[in-house]
Amino acid sequence: MTRYKMEDLIVVMRALRTPDTGCPWDLEQDFKSIAPYTLEEAYEVVDAIDRGDMNDLREELGDLLFQSVYHAQMASEENAFDLHDVIHDVTHKMITRHPHVFGDDEAQSADDVDEIWDRQKAQEKPEHGESALDGVTAALPSLLKAQKLQKKAAKVGFEWDSALDVLDKLEEEIAEMRVAIKNNDLDNQQEELGDILFLLANYGRMIDINAEEALRQCNNKFERRFRGLEKELLIKYDTLKDSSLVEMEQAWNNQKKLEKTG
Repeated sequence: MTRYKMEDLIVVMRALRTPDTGCPWDLEQDFKSIAPYTLEEAYEVVDAIDRGDMNDLREELGDLLFQSVYHAQMASEENAFDLHDVIHDVTHKMITRHPHVFGDDEAQSADDVDEIWDRQKAQEKPEHGESALDGVTAALPSLLKAQKLQKKAAKVGFEWDSALDVLDKLEEEIAEMRVAIKNNDLDNQQEELGDILFLLANYGRMIDINAEEALRQCNNKFERRFRGLEKELLIKYDTLKDSSLVEMEQAWNNQKKLEKTG
């Protein structure tokens, strides 16, 4: 069986985008139309990792790699850059940002590495003084973006004294939410919900927990338990709606017990 190499993938991508002889669908695409697929493939890589499925991980990493090849091909058609430029740039960046591996710097901990990375990045991309928040990607998931904004602000001294202070503020925001609910003010409720989520993200950052990852794990846990709940109740009922809320709660607690006992 032929074992394909990187150059083969580049050739395949070029053929898909060749006018007249290429794939009609691929020829219609541009950076914006492909971007959602790029994001989707990245999430599918994470999902395969979560499930511990190495076969799926191998496949999804290939799909994600193909996204990079796709974007690079479209860029080469505009004479902007090609995949070899991308490979060169990221290799150079990894070498220059790891002087403790490829140079004379020393790093004894992950915190040391973070400091070195930030220092090297600042040298490569000096701030222009517009805002301390510059450099945070606009398209990031909201919880992840919140933590990155908070981290940027903290670097210039805009920071709580302790994580517990955040929880005190959270109680204030919950009280404000109760007022908004009492007033039946949906716009205010939305604003207060945003404040609450932002504070929770900040608390996670201060205790070194990735809020996006924490919520993703919680989503996975909910899905796992709810599917177990369904399986249990559908033995007795034709549809889940035929069961009562009390029975659902009992089935939910059963799933929690099953997880704890392995």
